[in-house]
Amino acid sequence: MADAGFFRGTTADQDNRFSDKEKKLLKQMKFEEPLLTTKIEWSKVRMDVIKPWITKRIAQLLGMEDDVVTEFIFNQLDEEDVDPRKMQINLTGFLNGKNARVFMGELWRMLDAAQKSDRGIPQELIDSKKEEMRSRQDEDTRLQESLKRLAAGDDSPAQGAGATSRSRRHRSRSRSRSRSR
Repeated sequence: MADAGFFRGTTADQDNRFSDKEKKLLKQMKFEEPLLTTKIEWSKVRMDVIKPWITKRIAQLLGMEDDVVTEFIFNQLDEEDVDPRKMQINLTGFLNGKNARVFMGELWRMLDAAQKSDRGIPQELIDSKKEEMRSRQDEDTRLQESLKRLAAGDDSPAQGAGATSRSRRHRSRSRSRSRSR
């Protein structure tokens, strides 16, 4: 009989029941193209501009605002060595597989655009902010025009008072009818 020493059996490395689940998922999961090829230089990216987009996009994907998920994403992005594939694996539990893949693809494209721009802000966010400002300005001009029309049509207060008293009488009649029934 050969001396086997004190230890017998297999080690945890040899037993496939104790394999690295994350490594297995990295091989099995589908990842968007930018996650595999694009490295982000974090010093060039202005995260304070991208964080509101992340919050808004997560709310769209989940159908509600979720501070836990957004803070989880922020914390993962604040780490030294960010691996987007591992981040997608971690988000799969919150967003499901397809939404996590879509979100990480969009986020990584956004981060890549931010690092390539001079200001560290993706052009897509700049364009959407410009469009929002234009629509706000258009709405303000429409409101000002309607206020001017109201002010110009407000010269005859008697006509306005007669219309309001008629509507009050009509409401009081309808109330009295409904009470008497």
